[in-house]
Amino acid sequence: MMTAVAFAQENKGRFVEELKALLRIPSVSTAPEHVADVRRAAEFVAAELKRIGMENVRLIETTTTKRNGHPLVYADWLHATREGDGKAKPTVLCYGHYDVQPAEPLDEWKSPPFEPTERNGNLYARGAVDDKGQMWMHLKALESLMVAGGGTLPANVRIIVEGEEEVGGEGIATFVREHGDQLKADVALVSDTEMFAPEMPTLCVGLRGMIYTEIEAHGARTDLHSGMYGGAAPNPFVALSQVIARLKDEGGKILIPGFYDKVQKPSADELKAWKALSFDEEHYRENEIGSVELTGEAGFSVQERTWARPTLDVHGMPGGFVGVGAKTVIPAKAVAKVSMRLVPNMNPAESFAMYKAYVESITPKGIVLEVRLIHSGDPIVVSTDNSYVKAATEAMHEVFGRETVFVRGGGSIPIVGDFVRELKIPTVLMGFGLPDDNLHAPNEKFHLANFHRGIESIIRFFSGVAV
Repeated sequence: MMTAVAFAQENKGRFVEELKALLRIPSVSTAPEHVADVRRAAEFVAAELKRIGMENVRLIETTTTKRNGHPLVYADWLHATREGDGKAKPTVLCYGHYDVQPAEPLDEWKSPPFEPTERNGNLYARGAVDDKGQMWMHLKALESLMVAGGGTLPANVRIIVEGEEEVGGEGIATFVREHGDQLKADVALVSDTEMFAPEMPTLCVGLRGMIYTEIEAHGARTDLHSGMYGGAAPNPFVALSQVIARLKDEGGKILIPGFYDKVQKPSADELKAWKALSFDEEHYRENEIGSVELTGEAGFSVQERTWARPTLDVHGMPGGFVGVGAKTVIPAKAVAKVSMRLVPNMNPAESFAMYKAYVESITPKGIVLEVRLIHSGDPIVVSTDNSYVKAATEAMHEVFGRETVFVRGGGSIPIVGDFVRELKIPTVLMGFGLPDDNLHAPNEKFHLANFHRGIESIIRFFSGVAV
C-alpha cells in the first residue's frame, strides 16, 4: 500500500496535468452543440482506463425517451482472490460522471471555464470538482495500486462512468435496470460529494431526491405590442410570477397540499451529531451564500434546511425580450424552470403529481399552462453499518489525521438510489469537494491538496476493503 501512496506522491504533477487535459473538453451534456465534445470526453476516459491496465474497456451507447443518450464508459479488473481458499475478494463498483454543467454566465469567470487555471492552491475550471476531478481520483488511485501491485489490484473493481448525470442520468438508470448483472459488486464507491469543512474528512450518508420541471404558460396566439394590447391581453410572464408566488409563503413553507405528508424526520442521533459540528452561521452567510440574510423554514437549523427538508426553487424564466435596450412586447409564451429537492419517504412521482395538480388549479385567467417533468431522482439514506463504510472512515482518518464525520448532502445523485434499489448494494459516498468550490456556478474549483489526499484515501480504502 505504501508503495502505491509513494507512486501517487511522485506523480502528483502528472496527475494534475492529465486532469487539465480532460477539463479542457467542454462536455456539457445538456447542450446539443456539445454532443461531440461529450463523446470526446468519454473516449478520453476510456483511453486512460486502458492505459492503466483495466480490462474489458468499452463505450456503452445509451438512449433516452427524447434522444440518443451520451455513452457510458465501462471497465473492470476481476482477478483478486484470497490466499488459501482462492475465493474472490470483494468487488467495488466505482462510479463517476464526465459531463458538466453549462458554464454560463461566462462574464463572471475570472479565467475561462474550459482553460483550467491554478490559483492559490486551487484548480479552476468547469467540472474541476463536479465531477471530473473527483472521478479522476479513482483512476489515479487505481493506476497507483496497479503499478505497486505489478499489474494487480488488492480488490476486484468495476468502473462505470456516465455522461448524463447533470441532465438526470436516464441512460445509466436504464442500463442498471436492464443489465444490472454486468455491474455485479459488493459495494459502490461514489466521489461526487463534499467535505463538511476544510481539513475535516467527511462521509455523506444521505442525499435529497430531485424533481426538475418546466411550467410553460401560453397567452395570446403571437407576441403583441404592449401599447396596443396591454390591459386586455394576458401576459404569460405575469401569470408565471403569480403562480410562483403561490408555491411558497414568505416563511419558506411550500404551499402544495400534501407535500410534507411523508417527510421523514432525521433521527435524534443524527440531529445531535449535526448540532455537535463546528458551524459558524455568520461565516456561512457571508462567505458561502453572500447574501444579507439567510432564508428558509423557521424552527430548523441550516443543516436541517439543507439536508433534511424539501425545497422548491426557480432557476430561470426564458422567453420574451432579453436583449439590450427596450422592446415593448407581451410574449405569447414564457417558461419557468422549477425544481424541488425531496427527502426520505418522499416519492418523486407522487410529489410531481401533487405539484402539477396544484399548479394547474391556480392557473391565472386567460392562460393555458403545461407542466412538464424533465427528470427526477429518489432521496436516499445510506446505511453506515457495514465494513465498507468502516474502511472508508479509517482511510480518511489516516490521511487527514482527524476523525471522519457523517453528514447528509443537500444535492442529488440519481444513480445512488438505483444502486440500492436495483443492485442491492450499499454505497460509500466519499467526496473531497469543499463548500466554497462553486459547484454549478462560475469559478468552480477543486482544492488541489484535496485532489491528492482523495487519491491517497481511495488507495487506502481499496486496501482496507481487500483485508
